[in-house]
Amino acid sequence: MRTRVVEPELLETYPDDHPDAIVGREDLLLVNAVMGNHRWMERTLRRLYQPGWHITELGAGDGALSLRFLESGICDASALHGFDLAQRPVLWPKMAAWTQGDFFHHPLPESEVLVANLILHHFKDDQLRVLGSRISSKTCLILAAEPERQRRHTFMGRFFSWLAELHAITCHDMQVSIRAGFRGDEVREALGLGPEWQGEVRSTIFGALRVCLWR
Repeated sequence: MRTRVVEPELLETYPDDHPDAIVGREDLLLVNAVMGNHRWMERTLRRLYQPGWHITELGAGDGALSLRFLESGICDASALHGFDLAQRPVLWPKMAAWTQGDFFHHPLPESEVLVANLILHHFKDDQLRVLGSRISSKTCLILAAEPERQRRHTFMGRFFSWLAELHAITCHDMQVSIRAGFRGDEVREALGLGPEWQGEVRSTIFGALRVCLWR
């Protein structure tokens, strides 16, 4: 567990409409709720967000996290920008921007805030350095929640998977995610961010590494 090991996750190999993929995504909603990443990001943005700032979510998926910022009154729809390989979600607001594509091959939006929830661990450090080089000079706040790479979380993950009767895909991918996770200041280092970036990194009992970076 000293170094990151990035491997493909099973859920990525299934078509979106496959029954096992549907169950797997439902499991992820439960895992996310237990980890509390969405709640933490909402609380942090409520404290730090400035009127007029724009928020880009990397790996926005179904848009649930960004929509939480909107519904809680943190920002307007026009301040949101989702970035994902997936198509624009049906419930995504008309006034909010959406980019469908690979953020390693497209410039990142000019936004003050970047949000990444359980997405960065999918990529190797050299890929993350490319991503870091694409961050806009306008960006002044980064919030990331990733798996913490600790052996105790592998045991806790197995116990939770059994207790919650998670699908076999989720059980497998959870262990892959932990091995690909981060410790300490590794997120900032992997992104290649300079000394102008300050930050706070906290780990949680439920296996999350919460990273708040600003400049």
